[in-house]
Amino acid sequence: MGAPKAVEVPQPLTASYARSFGEEGMAWIAGLPALAAEFLDRWELKRDGASGSGEASLVLPVLRNDGTRAVLKLQMPREETTAAVIGLRTWDGEGMVRLLGHDPGSSTMLLERLDGARTLTSIEDDDVAMGILAELEARLVRVPAPQGLRSLGDIATEMLEQVPRAVTALADPADRQRLRGWASAVADLVGEPGDRMLHWDLHYDNVLAAEREPWIAIDPEPLSGDPGFDLWPALNSRWEDVVAKGDTPRLVRRRFDLLTEVLGLDRARATGWTLGRLLQNELWDIEDGATALAPSSVAIAESLVNRRS
Repeated sequence: MGAPKAVEVPQPLTASYARSFGEEGMAWIAGLPALAAEFLDRWELKRDGASGSGEASLVLPVLRNDGTRAVLKLQMPREETTAAVIGLRTWDGEGMVRLLGHDPGSSTMLLERLDGARTLTSIEDDDVAMGILAELEARLVRVPAPQGLRSLGDIATEMLEQVPRAVTALADPADRQRLRGWASAVADLVGEPGDRMLHWDLHYDNVLAAEREPWIAIDPEPLSGDPGFDLWPALNSRWEDVVAKGDTPRLVRRRFDLLTEVLGLDRARATGWTLGRLLQNELWDIEDGATALAPSSVAIAESLVNRRS
């Protein structure tokens, strides 16, 4: 038999690393095939399907020695990957994909394999999909955050320090006023940031069908904080469909009410932290050169702030 076929790096992953990490990222990408080969050999794994990728990781379906189906996930070591391992170990499969193996030096993970072809996006009824996500979210945030994760209090304080400069980058006075308003909401809450373990990116595409449970969450970016800060990815899920239905405020509020009811959150406080999440997103975009707030951020904020009931 010939040597195993070398792992090919998908072009979108290469482009993502070039865009996000520059020369450091491209150097890591160059060594990725060898890194994959090393762990396939070290952990005695056999490839079992086509590779895939996200914004920051290469994912290889594999079989373990005992025939168990798993996934080899390779990503450049960063603060986020360290946090992910802390979260995966703490949740220990409770509503979350299971961590089967980990190499601290390279941040390589071996994870249980779920059905990557079926996400919550496949469920057409939005109330059903959002209900499933909300129940998962409730299980995840029930867990107290362990040591070693970033605190929402620190993140919120850093955001507030960035606002005065960021405001000057916005061309529209109405956008400037909105950003100041969102910052004001965060300033009112920053002293009580919460202590739950948050997923930070739980949307429809990060919930996969599985065998041991019908649906399981993946790709956490854990931090310690208030669950209200964790709602935006769900509210923003399948956004084009929300807009296409023609009544964005009503649909945003319906999603928000379902989430806060299942999670048992105070809606005023959850609204404030959702504005904080929008603030974070916009500060990132402004840092990347944006001069206007994203229409989706404005629509979500106004749907929650201007509600009459």
